[in-house]
Amino acid sequence: MEDPIVETERLRLRPFRAADAPLLLELLNDPLWLRFIGDRNVRTLDDALGYVGKLEASYARHGFGLYRVERKADGEALGMCGLVKRDTLPDPDLGFAFLERHRGAGYAEEAARGTLDHARRDLGLERIAAIATPDNERSVRLLERLGFARAGTTAVSGNGKDTVEIWAIRFRRPSTGRP
Repeated sequence: MEDPIVETERLRLRPFRAADAPLLLELLNDPLWLRFIGDRNVRTLDDALGYVGKLEASYARHGFGLYRVERKADGEALGMCGLVKRDTLPDPDLGFAFLERHRGAGYAEEAARGTLDHARRDLGLERIAAIATPDNERSVRLLERLGFARAGTTAVSGNGKDTVEIWAIRFRRPSTGRP
């Protein structure tokens, strides 16, 4: 097993690979994914393998991407969480989605907190964005708990909505001990 990018009390986040195509096929066709994130036209395992290729390209280009989230106790795949660098936003943005059977157990918040720690500590990022449609109340509440604040609106193609809200969080710089 490869080393995780992020590890929390209950979860491991690691890069997606070809063997994860069935998970991506299920996740990207979940009704809430289609409603709030948008249709990625992933309908077959071959389409899902193509999506893995896009994720791998992000890892190579940016040094980060969306990661498979799995439970440490049994290795079961729960969903995805990570960072996306969009051409339309100045900062990387936090993304997360979980299979219906794993929602409501606190996994999204735990994975997101781990991802934010990784972004600050390991990647040296100072600001992270997030996008959410205003009617995605669960995601909006999670962003608020994570410390994000509304920062405006933007148009994002592929989600079926005209505009989405932009959220942002800025990390405090560590104290140097000097005045």
